[in-house]
Amino acid sequence: MTSDKPCTADAMLVLELATENALLRAQLAEAQDQCVELAVDAGDLHAEIEALRAELETLRANAAKWQRVA
Repeated sequence: MTSDKPCTADAMLVLELATENALLRAQLAEAQDQCVELAVDAGDLHAEIEALRAELETLRANAAKWQRVA
């Protein structure tokens, strides 16, 4: 008669690995969501920086005009 203990131990190991895998997949999904949010924020900040650079260029050009007039 064979013992069921090795089979049970194997089943427990598979269950533990499946549980760990599920937890790691959940963590990965969360990290991916955070990466997407960071990328969106970075894009927004880049657009804002570009707008501010354009505004600064305009203000500098206007200031130069006023200096020539004065």
